[in-house]
Amino acid sequence: MIETRPLVAMIHAVPAAHRTAEEAFAREFPQATVWNVLDDRLLDDARDAGGVTGALRRRMLRLIGHVMEGGAQALLLTCSSYGEVVDTARTLWDVPVLKSDEAMFKASLAGPYRRVAVVASTPPAVPAALAQLEALVPAVRPDRPLDIVTALSEEAAAADDAGAAARHLADALHAAGGADVDAVLLAQYSLTPAGEALTDLVGVPVLDGAGAAARELRALLTPGGPLASPAGAAAP
Repeated sequence: MIETRPLVAMIHAVPAAHRTAEEAFAREFPQATVWNVLDDRLLDDARDAGGVTGALRRRMLRLIGHVMEGGAQALLLTCSSYGEVVDTARTLWDVPVLKSDEAMFKASLAGPYRRVAVVASTPPAVPAALAQLEALVPAVRPDRPLDIVTALSEEAAAADDAGAAARHLADALHAAGGADVDAVLLAQYSLTPAGEALTDLVGVPVLDGAGAAARELRALLTPGGPLASPAGAAAP
């Protein structure tokens, strides 16, 4: 365990994720010193390339190397589209490295949900989140099947406010056949502000990843830290 204020680096692809993650750490892990690194072309370049290419993976690894050389004691990669790079990073550096929604997915799988929806506003986030969730199912709940619905609304990314984003996400979820899901998982930190309004629209818990990640790192990095509690809903 780390006894001083741990230095937690966060690598972001969009400014909105930066704000969301910082708010979560201020609330859930205020003992941490947070170091934010932003490359606001990461997501656009992945979209333009049709996915995360080898060149983009190497670019992300260079950013991770930068914070590790700077003394980071843990890393949270807030962009779900680049989650696969974390698997490589874990073989190169001996500190906790979390994918954006990993803690949320683990907690949701440990919960009572039978059918969940993964919603996103950018195309690369959908397969990235789905791959993470499906990979965790055998380890976390091998004897309980999980039905997963995915919904994409690029209109939500361009919405003027959280309420409008929530309406776009709810429409996409309905169109995808997700009217009877037990919970909704937000595949991007940038969608967290829409969580409360989305809960009101769909009538089921809406879970976000930032708070869950902060709680998991608090448990890993602080002496006697409490076990990470289930991923918090975006609204009560």
